[in-house]
Amino acid sequence: MQREIADCKHCAEHLQAGPRPIVQFSATSRILIIGQAPGSRVHASGVPFDDASGDRLREWMGISKDEFYDPARIALMPMGFCYPGRGGSGDLPPRRECAPLWHDRVLACLPEDRLTLLVGTYAQARYLPKQKPKRSMTEVVRDFPSHGPNVIPLPHPSWRVVLWMRQQPWFEADLLPVLRAAVRSGLRHD
Repeated sequence: MQREIADCKHCAEHLQAGPRPIVQFSATSRILIIGQAPGSRVHASGVPFDDASGDRLREWMGISKDEFYDPARIALMPMGFCYPGRGGSGDLPPRRECAPLWHDRVLACLPEDRLTLLVGTYAQARYLPKQKPKRSMTEVVRDFPSHGPNVIPLPHPSWRVVLWMRQQPWFEADLLPVLRAAVRSGLRHD
């Protein structure tokens, strides 16, 4: 299936930089990170989270690059597998075609008892139960214990999150220790 994903051109006509699906997984990946979509730097390198956002995410998780980029341990599945291009105030949203086309197939390959990190609002909107009224990303992340021990919602680790983190001291004090313990536990099962 990874060859099929690498060859996918389903939405090529909509991608400013052309298709370059970026995903990492194996049948033994006990930690799944569902992110947004590759940025321009990741599109250029072909390496998921090969940017400052990835550095911040690895810091939050308390793991090394070697652990992060080991597909036997960690799966990286964005909502959109290709760089969507640049919009007016940043990158465009992930293409909508990827998740329905590929996610269920990738998920079927992974262990059922995996830890899933939902990084950003696109992943949270797809994989968390719908709330009425709709809650903000801050509310969803702050309510992390309610999602169970195997699902942890996180903000997107872009540069914009730095100010948010200063305004949300509970994130570092309460959520990050739980995240790091869950990640360590998931890595021990490999």
